[in-house]
Amino acid sequence: MRNLGLSALAVAVLAGCAATSTETAAPASSPQAFQVPLAQPPQVSQALTLNQIMANPDWMGIFAKEAYWSDDSQSVLFARQASAAPLRSYYQQGINDSLAVELALDKLHSADQQFGVFDRTKSHKAYLYQGNIFVKQLSTGKISQLTRQRSAIDGVRYLNNGDIAYWQGDSVFQIHQDSGLVEQLAEIKMAKAPEGVKEPTSYIAKQQHRLIQYMALQQENAKVKAQYKEALQKSDPTLAASTWYLGDSEVVSELSLSPDGRYILLALTDKNYTGSSEHDIMPNYLGSDGYINPVPVRARVAEDTPPGQRFVVLDLNLHKQVDITIEGLTGFDEDVLAKVKAENAKAKGETYQSTKAPRKIQLIQDWGWTQSAIQWHESEDKLALMLEATDNKDRWIASVDLAKGKFTTEHRLHDDAWVNYDYNQFGWLPGTDTLYYLSEESGYSQLYTKAQGKNARALTQGKFVVSDITLSPDANYIYYKANQTHPGIYNVHRVNLVTGKNEQLTQWDGNLDYSLSPDGTQLLLNASRRTQPNELYVQPIGGEINQLTSYTSDAFKNYPWQAPEVVAVPSTHGADKVYARVYLPQGYDQSRPEKYPAVIFNHGAGYLQNADYGFSGYFREFMFHNLLTQQGYVVMDMDYRGSKGYGRDWRTAIYRNMGHPEVEDLKDGVSWMATNTNVNIQRVGTYGGSYGGFLTFMSLFTAPDLFQAGAALRPVADWAHYNAPYTSNILNTPDVDPIAYERSSPIEHAQGLTKPLLIMSGVMDDNVFFQDSVRMVQHLIELEKPTFETAIYPVEPHGFRQPSSWLDEYRRIYKLFEQELK
Repeated sequence: MRNLGLSALAVAVLAGCAATSTETAAPASSPQAFQVPLAQPPQVSQALTLNQIMANPDWMGIFAKEAYWSDDSQSVLFARQASAAPLRSYYQQGINDSLAVELALDKLHSADQQFGVFDRTKSHKAYLYQGNIFVKQLSTGKISQLTRQRSAIDGVRYLNNGDIAYWQGDSVFQIHQDSGLVEQLAEIKMAKAPEGVKEPTSYIAKQQHRLIQYMALQQENAKVKAQYKEALQKSDPTLAASTWYLGDSEVVSELSLSPDGRYILLALTDKNYTGSSEHDIMPNYLGSDGYINPVPVRARVAEDTPPGQRFVVLDLNLHKQVDITIEGLTGFDEDVLAKVKAENAKAKGETYQSTKAPRKIQLIQDWGWTQSAIQWHESEDKLALMLEATDNKDRWIASVDLAKGKFTTEHRLHDDAWVNYDYNQFGWLPGTDTLYYLSEESGYSQLYTKAQGKNARALTQGKFVVSDITLSPDANYIYYKANQTHPGIYNVHRVNLVTGKNEQLTQWDGNLDYSLSPDGTQLLLNASRRTQPNELYVQPIGGEINQLTSYTSDAFKNYPWQAPEVVAVPSTHGADKVYARVYLPQGYDQSRPEKYPAVIFNHGAGYLQNADYGFSGYFREFMFHNLLTQQGYVVMDMDYRGSKGYGRDWRTAIYRNMGHPEVEDLKDGVSWMATNTNVNIQRVGTYGGSYGGFLTFMSLFTAPDLFQAGAALRPVADWAHYNAPYTSNILNTPDVDPIAYERSSPIEHAQGLTKPLLIMSGVMDDNVFFQDSVRMVQHLIELEKPTFETAIYPVEPHGFRQPSSWLDEYRRIYKLFEQELK
């Protein structure tokens, strides 16, 4: 096994720190966990330094990632990769073993694969490795390689008769198990069909054929050859099926073959749509050749116009193309933006007349799943699609009449704000005409089943979020993850599909992800607590949890980190409670005369949960907050409105109004700290990156007395310049809803800046473009604002990679707070 040891720096710096456990479990039954009075922070014998916490993170441990079960449910496979390493290593660990074994390169093809497909008897598993097809006999473990080629195969599936089908590019093939014959089921060409032998039409052409016998003979011979070829294609069973010609204006964006091999579902997209900018590049000033390299970039929401998709069914038996119409989708032609358009028209002194028109639709683009939006019934010619409107207001689960090319709406989820791009899992219950799915229709993501033509049945109910659903191998249960006992505590549950009984299977007091073993008897957990990074655990259903991996370094484990306390901040803005993490300063004294300075951290992504009981993905910020407490600061980290984990209304509170509800929540956070942690409200600063940088801008621009200083990292300055998939959900599009963009973009409010502001951006940021900061800086210059400074990082993308960049960035943030808040 490869030795992945600690860095000498980490060992030297943190060795010898007291092995003190500072974290206590949150009471799972109490939604008011960790309210005042707050616990005293641990005392440390050695203060943290920025050089330590911004160093190469490998000193914390090189953790298991992308873990999954072996096919026999007796071991777990995972990868590990040092932060600066170009390659990863792969491991396998038995559930009763204390150490993992690194897999050799020549064994990777035979390792159990995470993604594969099973035949109907569950006796064989087919999978792709390095673009080639392999088949494993599960009873013996025997593996056979079926293809060996350079051109990668895109997908594979078992057919109902036991044969294997695969697709490569726009062609579909079948491997006949009895003979090994490889048959091309379909060749799809996005081109116009050949015109064949044409009869002369002009006077000159007709005259040529009438007067010149050779030309007439050539014409007749061409007809005979064409007729012969057509007859041969119909009569000769040894030939592959005729080519499908679908026109030259589109490309195939999704292809799916039915389990019986008869039908192909195609999603087609306008070939001219790329999602890339036609006008812009990102200049790489430090190109490897010494010159400036122009790097292509994605389109901005202000210029991006997704065309939607067109859907086609190919009947391979009849060689018949059936175009699917969208009329069967409930509300397919509604003017769902009528109120928004009317408001914007009125602002310009105009009127808007609403009219109905077909909307653009596409397969839903869920950002968190690995399943397909195309779900075939395992034993019948039934097909269900999950579709969304490109205006973001509707999600449909629709069945497809394969013969007639019609949609039937099985479920419509409409949202006047936007339909979530998460919590969209769905599928068929085996042997039934019943669909199971997640929906936010109650205000929270919950689990439902619905038989075709019947009403839906809610399997879960409550003010909590259900996610990550898994159908058990025997189809008796659906497993799921939920934060049922507290918004910041996640556990695994299951529901019996017959009785409807729900039961909680794990008793974890932090955050976790899970995977059900192939035999349905065990859970693989990737779990963490506030001061404990993710490790792998195995828990038999109904049994005790056992830790599988231990990759957290002793240096990290032995340091007495302060576990942030999760508090519920009362809202004065109608938002009920705002959950937040709070870190207290060393030697905290609620009654001391001199009040404490404070910092509020704004998490990124907007739709993300950070004030939970798990180990934060913002691990550098977690350590930085510990450092700040050692320097006498109170630190708060809020799940402001728009954050994940709190239901639909919390998510959509920022619709057409980004940056304003969140700032209201930050105001309540400052007030809470003043009352409960002895904070001086005249000595509070804020910082954050990406969405957190945007929120720093909005705080300093629209509430200039709230914070005394702010640091905006890789910040969004103008939402019209961000990408369409994210922004158009929340603000619609600039051409439709300029009011929302002007209301929500910091650059429109920059005149409000009166306090010190630090702007820091990576030049190679292909997410929030460096140009955002450039435009903001120029605007502040023209506004003659003297209170801002900038720092640029020439080689860094959105997520910084170099420890030296992280160190420079946080030195500047720390210096800002020390200068302005102390």
